Formats: sequence, C-alpha cells, structure tokens
Amino acid sequence: MTRRTSLFAAAALALSAAAGPFAIPAALAQTVRAHGDPEAEAFVQTQAGRVLAVLNDRNADLSEKKRIFRSMIDQVADVPRITSFVLGRYRRSLTPDQYRDFSEAFRAYADNVYESRLGEYRGQTLKVTGSIVRQPGDVVVSSEVIGGQGAPAAVNWRVLKGSDGRWRAVDVEVAGVWLAITEQQDFVSTLDNHGGDINVLIRQLQAQAARGGRG
Repeated sequence: MTRRTSLFAAAALALSAAAGPFAIPAALAQTVRAHGDPEAEAFVQTQAGRVLAVLNDRNADLSEKKRIFRSMIDQVADVPRITSFVLGRYRRSLTPDQYRDFSEAFRAYADNVYESRLGEYRGQTLKVTGSIVRQPGDVVVSSEVIGGQGAPAAVNWRVLKGSDGRWRAVDVEVAGVWLAITEQQDFVSTLDNHGGDINVLIRQLQAQAARGGRG
C-alpha cells in the first residue's frame, strides 16, 4: 500500500501545501460567482481560520496543539462517512468487529500523519475564493492558502450539509488530487492484492502509525 495523506490530516497538511494555484475552468468561473453557496463558504473560512489559529500559535506547545487539533477534526470532517468511504466495496463485507478495528487503526494512522507536521506552520492564512454547488447541500469550496514557501496553494473542499444542519468536509483536493478518493484507491488495491483480508490493511495502518504516520 502506498501511503497517502488522509483526509483527517488534510485539514493540517493542505494548509502548508506548496502547490501552484488551481485554475477554475473559464466555463465554470461565472457559475462559481453566481451560483455559489455563501453558507458553505463561510463554514470553510471559519473552520480554516480556527485551525490556522491553533497551528500558528507560538505560545502553545506541541502536545497542546495535538490535543486541540484532534478535537477540531470531528467538528470539521465527517469522520464516519470518510472511514466508510475509503473502504470502497469492501465496507459491505466487514463484520461490526472488523469495521471497529479498521476505524480505530485508520484514525490512529490519520492522527499520526498530521501530528508529524504540526510544528511546521508559520503564519499561513486561507482565503475562500468561491464555490460550486453540485446539488443542494453538496458544495465544492475553492480557497487559497497564502504564506509559507512558494506560490499560493489552491485547496478545494467538498463539504456536505448533514441532517443536523451542520456542514462537514468529506474530501479535500490539493495539487489536483482528491485525497479521500486517492486513499480509497490505495486501500482497495491493498485489499484486492490480499484477497480482501482487512487484517492486512489494519496491520499496515498500525505499522505506519507506530512510525509516526510516515510510510
């Protein structure tokens, strides 16, 4: 399995990406301006601001940043939906115990990915630049991360509005790569190569988490 940045980590990693700007096709530019969703845009702007405030707080030590950031993940991302999604078609074949074990391993792996990078943020800011409504309650919000090295980094967020009326992120695009989709491809490939044995994937995630999230 090729280690990929998980969506849980993307809330941190996307904010320091050094990719070039994402160009919205000209045909969609007017759609972004005229048919965006201000509520979804405000969600991304507000939550990104909260995350960056933690990451850029020089008075907080690393352990405190980890504690706060972990609590933020559940507010920003739809963790259960993402956990189910990355398993692809194999989700249906897992027993409740297997799914619980995978969920725990996936979360530990994801936590360690972003925690390995928490000390790298210095003064980044995020600006929402527009959005595209795929359908009501399903919006792609475009943004730019400014600061750090290189040109402004384009980060797109797919956010869904739940039955509770709250928005949550379900995928993030950095440098043209949708992270949850790519992670699903990796996990499904691993399971395909091992006869669908979820324990193989769980052991790999546990090993990567033990190495601090680095493959």
